[in-house]
Parts: sequence; structure tokens; C-alpha cells
Amino acid sequence: MEHTTEILLQLLIMLAAAKVLAELFERLQQPAVVGEILAGVLIGPSVLGWVEPNEMISLLAEIGVMFLLFNVGLETKPAALLRVGVRATIVAILGVITPFIFGYWLMLAWGAPTIEALFVATAMVATSVGITVRVLGAMGVLDTPTARIILGAAVIDDVLGLIVLAIVSSTAGGTVNYTSIISTAVIAIGFTVVVALYGAPLMRRVLPTIQRLRIKEPMYIVGILIALGLAVVAADIGVSAIIGAFLAGMALAEATEHDHGMHQRTNGVTEFLVPFFLVNVGMQVNLAALTTPATITLAVLITLLAVATKFIGCGVGAWGLGWRRMMQVGVGMAPRGEVGIVVAQLGLTMAVISDSLYGVVIFMAVATTIIAPPFLRPLFANEAAAQSRADILGAGGVGRQKELSQLR
Repeated sequence: MEHTTEILLQLLIMLAAAKVLAELFERLQQPAVVGEILAGVLIGPSVLGWVEPNEMISLLAEIGVMFLLFNVGLETKPAALLRVGVRATIVAILGVITPFIFGYWLMLAWGAPTIEALFVATAMVATSVGITVRVLGAMGVLDTPTARIILGAAVIDDVLGLIVLAIVSSTAGGTVNYTSIISTAVIAIGFTVVVALYGAPLMRRVLPTIQRLRIKEPMYIVGILIALGLAVVAADIGVSAIIGAFLAGMALAEATEHDHGMHQRTNGVTEFLVPFFLVNVGMQVNLAALTTPATITLAVLITLLAVATKFIGCGVGAWGLGWRRMMQVGVGMAPRGEVGIVVAQLGLTMAVISDSLYGVVIFMAVATTIIAPPFLRPLFANEAAAQSRADILGAGGVGRQKELSQLR
């Protein structure tokens, strides 16, 4: 009973802190997501120490970001994402190569061993799609071409990051198993492509069968089961589970386009769970690791380089779309979030990076996650305003049609 009470108290503190700081940052005209992450820093081990990261919180955070990406998938039709597929692929490739090369060079210049340099460079490769889509979703601009490029590039980025991590991990183990790496890459790419191309047609075909089920809310229940199932498959392959959840949502997007009940229920669960994900990211910060001027300097350098390399690499990938959209893509791909944290934890577990360097990488992952959102809001301000006007005109059009119907 005491253990249950302690868990419930931790969840209460996390949710309350997240929403209080989210409200504060919204009033300051800043993204709520920044406040929610800083809430984690505040109540976590580095400051107040009210809540300690643990396995249960990590699981709840993972489920939260899974629902977030599932919800985004429900708003993303496969055809719309495939239209920007080539551009998203270029953005993803440049967004992986650029930070990896410069991160590796920086660590070697700092005097770090080769394997440490490789792990830090790998942590700089990742993009946390959950943070960016949270901000863009709140602004109502997920349906813009740039947002689709960011989303598509982040999915491809995750697959490429898996391949890089597999190579670096094998190197740290002493031998590189090329057969295992190639098979992992083929399976990960094949899984993503097959679900993206054939998921939606399959769901349209089985939709009538699902609707005839006698259980309550059959489409919602089946949708959650599919999301969990694909998340399990993705995680088993080595790709992030959230990619499986996103692909599940995208497969259901057309079948549930007019099912407002499903969208409302998914939104409700997402709004409850996502703050735990964001707070958990903030709680990973270990300020005690940044105790020497050299460590602090390295943390700042890696953070600045992490932001700059994604901004430049991904921005160049969007060449030809105009400077504003290039900047949107560059900033949107900058957050490292939970993906960079996972890479750092793996390096620490394998004893190939030191505790202080682990703290530096965690700082970089969280700092890039906090830095990017405030820049996304002004960069997407025009699109948000246009979407708002379209919504108002759409609502006015519906009202006008009702008036005409009554007159007739």
C-alpha cells in the first residue's frame, strides 16, 4: 500500500508540475513543451529531488510518446507523406552524416578515445520527433509540407540511427558483425516501407468487418491493438517503438478520417500521458556531472555543435524550398530528446564512456530539446495564422450552408 501511495504521489507531482510550468510558459508566449521539460529538471534529482527516474516512470513516458505519435499518424495520410519522401530522405541522410562527422572530430580534438568519440557522435545523430510534433501539433501546422518533411525525415533518421548505433556498438564489442548489421538494416527498412505502403489499403479492406464487431468502440480498440502490436514489432527489430505506433496511426488515417470519436479519445489519452514523457526527459539531467570548467565547456560545445549541424545539414537538405522552410526543417530536426539519452545509457552500460561524459551527452540531449521549440513558433507563425483563418472561414461556410438550408 505504501509503495502504491508513493507511485501515485510521484505521478501527481509530475503532472501538476508539468501543467503549472506549461501554463506559465504559455503566458510568456513560449511553447508549453519547454515548461514541461523544465518541470522535470526542477522536480528531478538535480534540483529538488522530489521524483527519481525509475522503470515505471520510463514505461509510462514511453507509452505517452507512443500515443503522441499514434495520434499524429492518425492525422497523416500515407499519400501526403510519400509526396515528400525523396526530400525527407535527403534531409534525413544529411541530418545523420553532418552531426556524426563533426561530433566525432570535436571529440577527437578534445582528446577523447576513438570509441568515446564514436558514441558521442552517434548520440548527436538522433532526432526526437516527439518533441517537434508536440510543438507543431499545438500550433495546428502538422499538415503543412514542411511539417511532413520533418516527420518523414525523422522516421528515416530513426532507421539510419539504428544502423549507425549497430555499427558503433559492434565496434565497441571488438568485432563488427556485418551480416547482423545488414540484416537489421534490411528488416528495419522493409518493415517501415511495407507498413507505410500497404497498411492503409489493408485497413480500408477490413474496416467493414471491424465496424460489425459488437464490442464498444471497435475501431478505437482495434486501432490501439494495432499501435501496440506494431510498436512491439518495431522495438523487437531495433527501431524505436514510437515509429511502429506512428505507422499504425498512418495506416488507420484514411479509414478513421471521419471518425471524430476516435480522434477525441486518442487526444484525451495523449494529453494525459505526454506530460510524463516530457517531464521524464527533464529528470534525466544530472547537473552534478557538470562540476568542472572543462566538463561545462565540453557540454556547451557539444550542444551548440549538435544544434548547428542539424540546422545546417537538414536545412541544406531542404534546399530550393526557400530560406524560411529550410530554417523550419533545420530547427525542427534539432531536438535529440529521449533518443540521445538512450544512446548515452547504452554507452555507459557498455563501459565505453565515462560518467562525466555521460552527463555531458544527457545535457546535450535535453538542452537541444529545450532550445528548438521557442524557435519553431515564430518560424511557423505564418502557417499557423493561415490555418487559423482557414478554420474560421470553414466554420463560417458551414454556418452559411445551414442558414441556406433553413431558408429553403
